[in-house]
Amino acid sequence: YYKMAVKIRSEVASIADDIIAIRRDIHKYPELGFDEHRTSGLIAEHLKNLGFDVATGIAKTGVIGDLKGNKGGPTISLRADMDALPIQETGDTPYRSLNDGIMHACGHDVHMAVAVGTAKELIKNKKKWSGTLMVIFQPAEERGQGSARMLEEGLFEKFPRPDYNLALHVGSSLPAGTVAYSKGYSMANVDMADITIYGVGGHGAYPHTAKDPIVLASKIVSALQTIVSRELNPLDPAVVTVGSIHGGFKHNIISEEVKLQLTLRSYTDDVREDIISKIERIIKGEAISMGMPEDRMPTLKLRDEFTPALYNTPEFVDIVVKHIKNAIGENNVFEAPPVMGGEDFGRFGRVEPKIPTFLFWIGGPSLSDWEKFEKGEITIPTNHSPLFAPDPVPTLKTGVAAMTAAAIGVFNE
Repeated sequence: YYKMAVKIRSEVASIADDIIAIRRDIHKYPELGFDEHRTSGLIAEHLKNLGFDVATGIAKTGVIGDLKGNKGGPTISLRADMDALPIQETGDTPYRSLNDGIMHACGHDVHMAVAVGTAKELIKNKKKWSGTLMVIFQPAEERGQGSARMLEEGLFEKFPRPDYNLALHVGSSLPAGTVAYSKGYSMANVDMADITIYGVGGHGAYPHTAKDPIVLASKIVSALQTIVSRELNPLDPAVVTVGSIHGGFKHNIISEEVKLQLTLRSYTDDVREDIISKIERIIKGEAISMGMPEDRMPTLKLRDEFTPALYNTPEFVDIVVKHIKNAIGENNVFEAPPVMGGEDFGRFGRVEPKIPTFLFWIGGPSLSDWEKFEKGEITIPTNHSPLFAPDPVPTLKTGVAAMTAAAIGVFNE
């Protein structure tokens, strides 16, 4: 297998220009979630040219490529997300976004180019693996809804149901040429919640005749901080962040309403449900303590943007990581702690019966920038920054080499 890994690295180098061109094309014309029409057409064309059976239009703009290898072997899905972010790119790369106010600031352009490059490598080495390859190009990951809609529209019924799910994500916390991974819970449940706090309006000079929702909002914001610090097991990671507060419109008027916007993060479903129930208790309890009328109780509404936690199946991780190390070198692969960011790829592994699932990270910053960063000389733009710009050649080569080795290894193991 080591000889195969060396061969993969050599072939990846030979297609670097091709996948770099694909990535730059996608980067120049970014599109938002469920609106990735040009991107979808471009990807479908590449897959058809490679000989895949291609289906389009699932979840509006999703693309599925299906390729059967030698008989026998498992079905493996490789997922790449497609959507960009509503961010104005401020970097000076020659392939910067031409769509004003939209940018691939989270690296989904890299993910798509790596997926196409991996498909090419697997076709070149088709005699050396058995099974079925399904490449999933998923819309609207940033909205947390793309994977849900694909599943609702029959992704694993109309197309081969995977035995294993694989994906990668480019990041800024390690240099290009390296891979990082974590086992078990690796990314968080993500909820976006809206709290509406009602009051009884009045004149600011006569507060005793009103019920001030701004004061109530202040008490609620403070009380919410005790959920993680005092009510959850310290060994259960969680976040409750109030990201926005809006209320009132004039100096001397006690308003009728205040709105809070929150993000809630957790790993397990039990902790998620616990956080939600405690928020409901706190907002009502604080309102009662201020003598708020029953018909003016605060309300909590969860937005339809839930992203489930990503669970990297430990046994599957061990198999994949072994093959990635063979492909790019053991010293370039690191185990890393989980993060509280969200990634809706995890939903593909939660279907019943559950499917072994693994998402790993590839580095983005250039080695020279990383060395300066470690010396404290510069900062490195993170994902979602208008300056996010992975070093193209080593990032793409590493992604294709790692994912190709992982897929062939799993097909044969």
